[in-house]
Amino acid sequence: MGPSDIDQALTRAEAAVKAGDGLAGTGFWPAVAEMKKNPTLLQGHAERVAGIDQQAFRNWALLVIPQGAGTALAWLAVAVGGVLVGLAYSFEDWPAIVMFLAGFGVIFVATHGLAHLVVGRLVGIRFTAWFVGTIGRPQPGVKVDYSSYLSTAPKRRAWMHASGAIVSKIVPFALIVPAVAAGLPAWVVWALVLVGVVSVITDVLWSTTKSDWKKFRREMAFAQTYRSG
Repeated sequence: MGPSDIDQALTRAEAAVKAGDGLAGTGFWPAVAEMKKNPTLLQGHAERVAGIDQQAFRNWALLVIPQGAGTALAWLAVAVGGVLVGLAYSFEDWPAIVMFLAGFGVIFVATHGLAHLVVGRLVGIRFTAWFVGTIGRPQPGVKVDYSSYLSTAPKRRAWMHASGAIVSKIVPFALIVPAVAAGLPAWVVWALVLVGVVSVITDVLWSTTKSDWKKFRREMAFAQTYRSG
């Protein structure tokens, strides 16, 4: 795919998102992949690509929250989750269990996107918004600014994608010790283990082809292309 082909694909993509449609069939993502392989093709296109990606995102997302407000809410959620876990030490029986599991759930959901955000910022990627994609997938996510994403080395992009999945594996196991210290029933501890194990299995069976680990492998492949080029 040469510069003229890329320009035509971006033109089709711009028309599609302006009409409220998706990017399928426009050639946008193959053009982006070509630019990732050959960064010299990004010259004059990075901001254009970012604009198309952002409009497509706005057309698709069920709910969009400004980046600053969304980040504040995510950190607040982690704090509330921590307070709920802490309150489990002050209660007994079912109130303690409900407090702990509610706190765990909030922390588990909120830290996934925050991991992407923190690692992304550390490697130079900016973000534009938080979002809920669909009713079927209500977990909040954080949207990258594609211009900064493309200007970041592929291996760093890869680890940004992996960070959310890694943190989601750590959280259930990290809360086992607090659960034991709070004197919660053994089944609560085993429930945490089960969530962690299911999360790992989900990654193996689904995320490697649909989500974070798929993106990780994709960007690592681009990094390999750079090394061999």
